[in-house]
Amino acid sequence: CLLLKFDTKRRMMGKITTLLLVDVQKDFHPGGSLAIPTANEDADRIAKLIESHGAQITRIVATMDSHLKLHIAHPGFWVSGEDGKTQPTPFTLISSQDIVDGKWKPRSSLNLDLGDDQMDGSVFEGLDAVVDGDGKIDLLKYSIEYTKRLEEKGKFKLCIWPEHCLVGKSGHCMVDSVMKAIDDWSMTTGGSVEYVLKGQNLITESYSALEAEVPVTKGTSFNESLQKRLEEADHLLVCGQAMSHCVNYTLRSILTRWPKEKYGNITLLSDCASSVPGFEESGDTFQKDMEAIGVNVKTAAEAL
Repeated sequence: CLLLKFDTKRRMMGKITTLLLVDVQKDFHPGGSLAIPTANEDADRIAKLIESHGAQITRIVATMDSHLKLHIAHPGFWVSGEDGKTQPTPFTLISSQDIVDGKWKPRSSLNLDLGDDQMDGSVFEGLDAVVDGDGKIDLLKYSIEYTKRLEEKGKFKLCIWPEHCLVGKSGHCMVDSVMKAIDDWSMTTGGSVEYVLKGQNLITESYSALEAEVPVTKGTSFNESLQKRLEEADHLLVCGQAMSHCVNYTLRSILTRWPKEKYGNITLLSDCASSVPGFEESGDTFQKDMEAIGVNVKTAAEAL
């Protein structure tokens, strides 16, 4: 009730500008485990935007990649099918056929407690095909099916990433310059950053902050609540890391529900996000796609 009154009062005060920060975390910045060389400069521009235009920014929503060590896209989940101990190196691509052929397989020693919070048969159709005789998830069967569904979507094969944004470790934290700017914004405006965690589920991936690539629970299905909050904005600014991946697929998810006549209310900050090295083409294509459909692509200095 208090939140409703606050939002009503805020809307009466004028235009709502929401800044969506996607995964502005230390592991994606120089010194981190999945560092993007130019991410510090991106962060400095984000911080300057908040510091210079804080009075115009009504709401800050920050997504946080949030993984555990034995995530399906981390090396520790997998071993070679030949020797049963060699783990894939970062950036290895694992196809469904690779698993069928025995090239890679989930570690037999994995002891994942896959309760309803990790796998829900009402969301993951065909659950019976990936359980064993005791009704538990057979990780080999599941991995074959999971990678198959990834590939059928036409966007990804399973990519093994360096361990990154592990909950409880320093790389999970927001980068210092942006965190300080947000703290100052909070003290000046009375606003509080709204955090959205993604990636906690061990057996699916969430490049988009709105939905997992293969939903396996209600919590990894499309986040209608977040979408609704974002759509309240008269102007939505989007930035963070990486342009090629999570910024890309988060904004594409948003646009699947966003009214087409309001695409012009969204601005992608082109100098506040960078691509993962080797994936620059994906980032460039994303920006061109956004411009083609009417989303604004501007620098931070041009946005407000």
